[in-house]
Amino acid sequence: MRLFRFLRILFTLARHRWDHSRTRGARLRVALQELGPIFVKFGQLLSIRPDLIPEDIAQELSQLQDRVPPVDPAQVDQALREAFGRPHAEVFGTFDLTPVASASVAQVHFATLPDGREVAVKVLRPGIDKTIRSDVSLLYLAAGFIERFSADGRRLRPREVVREFEKTIHDELDLLREAANASQLRRNFADGRLLVVPEVYWDWCTRTVMTMQRIDGIPVNDVDSLRKHNIDIQRLARDGVEIFFTQVFRDGFFHADMHPGNIFVARDGHYCGVDFGIMGTLSDEDKNYLATNFRAFFHRDYHKVAVAHVDAGWVPRDTRVDEFEGAIRAVCEPIFDRPLKEIYFGKLLMRLFEVSRRFKMEVQPQLVLLQKTLLQIEGLGRALDPDLDLRRHAQPVLERWMNQQAGPEAFLEKLKDEAPRWARTLPQLPLLVHRLLSDDTPRRLERTLMQLEATQRRQTWMMGVIALVLALLAVAYILRL
Repeated sequence: MRLFRFLRILFTLARHRWDHSRTRGARLRVALQELGPIFVKFGQLLSIRPDLIPEDIAQELSQLQDRVPPVDPAQVDQALREAFGRPHAEVFGTFDLTPVASASVAQVHFATLPDGREVAVKVLRPGIDKTIRSDVSLLYLAAGFIERFSADGRRLRPREVVREFEKTIHDELDLLREAANASQLRRNFADGRLLVVPEVYWDWCTRTVMTMQRIDGIPVNDVDSLRKHNIDIQRLARDGVEIFFTQVFRDGFFHADMHPGNIFVARDGHYCGVDFGIMGTLSDEDKNYLATNFRAFFHRDYHKVAVAHVDAGWVPRDTRVDEFEGAIRAVCEPIFDRPLKEIYFGKLLMRLFEVSRRFKMEVQPQLVLLQKTLLQIEGLGRALDPDLDLRRHAQPVLERWMNQQAGPEAFLEKLKDEAPRWARTLPQLPLLVHRLLSDDTPRRLERTLMQLEATQRRQTWMMGVIALVLALLAVAYILRL
């Protein structure tokens, strides 16, 4: 049965392939919609990569960001009744059952709270959890085929990648978790200088419904509207790079679904984020590893990049560092300090795949979300400002973070973290010193050592006696012969 579900992909794509009443982009979009939410998310990622696919297809797939066919209003009404245990008219002041945005997993409605505050309400699609489980099992089947029949199967670690995706997509089905993500991100950018995150209204949140402050903004990919409002497009592109690197290196907590349907721009030119169902996290070890690689790349220190990969175990230990360094240099030098419009990302990806295959690089599942987000950020930057130099604007953020990790600020932070432990330990030091001085442990240890030494001497004497007896017996035996 799982195999039949896999064949469903081929039949669906083939059926729409010959439907000439639609454009080729529309045929692909409709096929992905019918296949389910996971395929819709794949289409969302492709939609911001016009450098990888034809532009007419990218334009059509952009509808998957927030214009997926909506749920019937009666089903929305029932979902709200189940979530709150009463009709939505008794929960909200007003509620528009017609969604303003409809995506693969949920859709958004405008409403007002009883006190008149304007809110956006996100409602999960009914039965979406069952659909997700079915599609994830399909991905596991595909991963199994890759591991079994592909020469690169083990290196790509497809099952682990799917497992990471499964954890992420199931988190997205719990809107209380998403609300907590939004609150955390709002605290991280509390000054509002770079990013505005809507406030969550917890009394109107459940596992299937999330209510937050309504954001009035312009979609980030609507460049014409941004220009009409006199928003500095170049500054917007630079801010996007800084927001991404700040989330990754300062916080280790980043928005991992940054397609245009989730990013808006306020009238004053500030970014506004929505949809926090997919968030990525990085350990200190991952952050330090990435920072080392980015910094070395920015300084064209390809030897350090190669050594970092070997030390982290991303390539086999017996890899020749000089050969790996040369391969990295051949990929990176042609694009160094070039604006986005001069980087052909499709060719770059092919070169990277060739290098990874040659040196048997293993995929790191914990970084798949970050890599996907980096693709989205680069695609957004390309759309806003093709002349953007990623290195020039990312390097100051990275250098500042590295200095904070090794400078006086980091030392003070570590002192603050250790202060509670020292507060408990310091008052006990006099007692510990007194016990150490008054304890007869050293004398007991000395006596034990003397006993061991005496035992060893006795054993050596006995072994000598035994050897002498054996020698005499041997001599007597020889004389008798």
